[in-house]
Amino acid sequence: MQVRVGSVRGRVIQAVFLAVALGGCAGSADGGARTSGNSSAGSTGAKGSATASAATASGGTIGASGSACELPVSFDIAKDWKAKGIDAERELSKASKGAKGSDGDVTGAFADAFLRQGPVTTACEIDAKPAGKIGFLRVWTGKPGNVDTRTVLRQFVAAEDNTSKETYRSFKTADGVSGVEVDYLCTSKLLEETKKERALAVSTPDGPVVLHLGGLDTEEHKAMLPAYELAKQTLRIL
Repeated sequence: MQVRVGSVRGRVIQAVFLAVALGGCAGSADGGARTSGNSSAGSTGAKGSATASAATASGGTIGASGSACELPVSFDIAKDWKAKGIDAERELSKASKGAKGSDGDVTGAFADAFLRQGPVTTACEIDAKPAGKIGFLRVWTGKPGNVDTRTVLRQFVAAEDNTSKETYRSFKTADGVSGVEVDYLCTSKLLEETKKERALAVSTPDGPVVLHLGGLDTEEHKAMLPAYELAKQTLRIL
């Protein structure tokens, strides 16, 4: 499910229809024809994270001013993955102003459901398809406040439909960036299928940042974990 700034209203409907077809998981539904991918799943834990990062070639750094996505943090993205910045507030405003009648109201509601999840909004989408995988690494940002990262992450997961078996843990990178991470399951009631997802949250002076990895299914999710671990281990607060 891909969002492009300037065309979000047309694509939001497609995105939510896909989410409905997947029986929920609207914030992380990913679609497209399956292509072959040879990446193996990254291991969890500090040793597994380091191994995954080392085994994943970097395709450059995003987050700083002038990069594809300007964020409160910076991190490396995997080679061949493509990043696009998303101005969620602007797109939500466009959807709201363009709402006329029931169809417009529905479009506005779809935009809100897709671009917001709990206390954060979409800021960047990193597409794995150019690297032969089906899924996205998405960055969500929130406003400054006194809410701790674990609460932000719990609210983020709670806002996603049909989730279960959440496992939270604290982490700290070699460069001293600390935060909270979660593994959980998202179940499609329509398809009667369950897939794994992972996300982390860190605090910055500009507000909380959530990094989320979904995937078309658990197989694709596992194949993309090394890219997620690369981003996590190279994370910097700007």
